[in-house]
Amino acid sequence: MAELRLGPLLRYADGSSATIWVEAGRPCTAEVRCADGTRGESPTFQIAGHHYALIEVHGLTPGTSQSYEVLLDGARVWPLPESRFPPSLIHTPAEDDAVRVAFGSCRWAAPPADEADPVGPDALDTLAARMAADPDGERPDVLLLLGDQVYADEVSKATRRWLAARRDLREPPGSEVADYEEYTRLYYESWLDPEVRWLLSTVPSCMIFDDHDVIDDWNTSAAWLADMRATSWWRERLLSGLMSYWVHQHIGNLSPAELADDPLYTAVRETPDGTDALRAFAAKADADPTSVRWSYRRDFGRVRLLMVDTRAARVLDEGSRAMLDPGEERWLREQALEEPGSYDHLLIGTSLPWLLPHLVHDAEGWNAALCRGEKGARWARFGEKVRRAADLEHWAAFPESFDALTALIAEAGSGDEAPATVCVLSGDVHHAYVAEPTWSAGGPDARVFQLTCSPVHNAIHSAIRVGFRFGWSATARVLGRRFAGHGKVPRPPIDWRCTGGPWFGNQLMTLTLRGRSARLRIDQARAEKAGGGARLKTVEESQLTR
Repeated sequence: MAELRLGPLLRYADGSSATIWVEAGRPCTAEVRCADGTRGESPTFQIAGHHYALIEVHGLTPGTSQSYEVLLDGARVWPLPESRFPPSLIHTPAEDDAVRVAFGSCRWAAPPADEADPVGPDALDTLAARMAADPDGERPDVLLLLGDQVYADEVSKATRRWLAARRDLREPPGSEVADYEEYTRLYYESWLDPEVRWLLSTVPSCMIFDDHDVIDDWNTSAAWLADMRATSWWRERLLSGLMSYWVHQHIGNLSPAELADDPLYTAVRETPDGTDALRAFAAKADADPTSVRWSYRRDFGRVRLLMVDTRAARVLDEGSRAMLDPGEERWLREQALEEPGSYDHLLIGTSLPWLLPHLVHDAEGWNAALCRGEKGARWARFGEKVRRAADLEHWAAFPESFDALTALIAEAGSGDEAPATVCVLSGDVHHAYVAEPTWSAGGPDARVFQLTCSPVHNAIHSAIRVGFRFGWSATARVLGRRFAGHGKVPRPPIDWRCTGGPWFGNQLMTLTLRGRSARLRIDQARAEKAGGGARLKTVEESQLTR
């Protein structure tokens, strides 16, 4: 009998179809059967000795919820025997339903149940526990995971022991992951967590990578990349990171129609072993980042989501530095402006915040000016050291890209058919906040927000708390302009202010979108004083639309 090694993950779901991702222990036929009789099946495909399937289910009825089971070669493997969780469901929304979007980023795998958690309760675990305790209560319609789903460069003690039994950790890359097999260990550790496993089986998910999915500060600069490529271990790490991301995260982001048109997905499924085809794809993506698009679009009724790759799509040459290459920028613009009036809310998912505290924004603009040589070669070398040490690599560190995104948001949010809101959803910075921009002249008709939420489960160091609280202050703003003045950085085309937060803790944001109404809630995972459990506590709830 084939073993269910990982999953199921409910990935895509619309009014009539869904995709469910699984990993099996050997080649087999994976099948999903729903309570209403609808079903789908797919043979597994092989990558590096592992066997995966993405099962499509068609013919579902809009506005219904169907429990489902997973079978491998005809034997039921999900739900697990004696499961303490309610049945996994596929909910197919009706066209006029409200859309509830939960999002966050930066999740270390939770430790085993018998170990103390050094960073506090996991927000995803806690969300799953709340949903399981009240199966008829509120649940997200989609979960957006905005980066750092796994940490290739910061492994747990258990994974370090596993690595040490496999190879000599005195050799580079030491206790960081080195190859595809070691990446699979990270996904097992993260997604076999019982609460998270059930949560991902019953809530559709959209994912995009950030740096730690490969390495801290991935693609921060051309000089950084040259240093990495000069090492003995980087190429295998990067190819394995891209391959494992494609398998575990990327293909599940795509609709059945997009999968049908994907030549790599077709090639991998049609060959007995797709490893070479996927590796060649990853190698080409490394040599020519424009050869692949990791960004994608999802529509939820009259809510449009654009998930944007802000890591692999970068242009790193100091003379033409950009967050997105020209093709990626053109794609984003086309998707945002297509069919004006066809959506009420535009969500732009980007792992890195567009609007940061003013001190950080100005410091990143100043640093970008130094690194491109505005103050000479000595300052440029100093700027590169500061950029790496202080992680100065957000949208503000790519000034022309910041201005282009700002202009696109204004254009998409303007006119008679403008949406009610344009929301930029981000993570990365280990705290949560709401920022609202204002334009010096005119400005969009839509309400515009930067909504930042992280971490889901990670450390929040005291320096982060102090630094980001100070970063939003008037004093920090004056200091930031001093940096900008030294680098002769012009003022940005907008101003903005923090209108919510900052909040520190393991947390999730939830947007509830109904018609042209938008409501925001921030929930933090808090340990219970008695019983050793945890719960989600709402720390903010507000109406975003007037």
